[in-house]
Amino acid sequence: MQLLVRHVERKAMFKYLWVAAFAALLMSLSSFSQASPWGANYFPNVPLTTQDGEEVRFFDDLIEDKVVVINFIYTSCPDTCPLETAQLVRVQKILGDRVGKDVFFYSISIDPETDTPEVLKAYKKRFKANWTFLTGEKSDIIKLRKKLGLYIAEIQDGSNNHNVNMIIGNQKTGRWMKRSPFENTHLLADQIGNWLTGWKQKQTRTADYQNAPKLSNIPRGEQIFRTRCATCHSVTGNELAGALGPDL
Repeated sequence: MQLLVRHVERKAMFKYLWVAAFAALLMSLSSFSQASPWGANYFPNVPLTTQDGEEVRFFDDLIEDKVVVINFIYTSCPDTCPLETAQLVRVQKILGDRVGKDVFFYSISIDPETDTPEVLKAYKKRFKANWTFLTGEKSDIIKLRKKLGLYIAEIQDGSNNHNVNMIIGNQKTGRWMKRSPFENTHLLADQIGNWLTGWKQKQTRTADYQNAPKLSNIPRGEQIFRTRCATCHSVTGNELAGALGPDL
């Protein structure tokens, strides 16, 4: 009889131990998912200056607990940077008033000697970009580029050649991705506005799939226009408001 009682007590004790261990595991997983491994001890908290002359810190003021888009440009760039900025303006329009509220865009100059706050402000106005442009000490900006994986030593030849990719991320959750600004703008907006936030934004269904137009073969000329020209030009016969280039 005593052996039976001991067996029952031992069985009950193991049951409680398993429950306690499982609860501890759930708590540890929960705390792990909530805490980002890349915080203030990872990102250089370097000082930067906005286009309005405001002094800010990279981690404390710009990215902590935020969903962000970060790219590097210089205003005297004759080709890639204007196209990159124009593409981000298109993404900005898709995201609408979420930009500056729950999604934050930052363009950081790699040519701080030329790109003063005044120059950046004029550049921002030219593109109708509703986000923050920044400058700072060149050494600090190089630190950021290296930490974000956007610095390629092989092309640092004294010119302003640079990696044209951008970083999108959610500092709070630790989700980070390197993307090209020349990808489909709707896909980029979806990744920034929904995937990075864990799909917390309420999704609205605007149309039914059965009413979707039939896909047709796109002529070669239209394909070239969509992939290489549509960022800056239109073909409507009328100049579009805010377009960078003339109607074709």
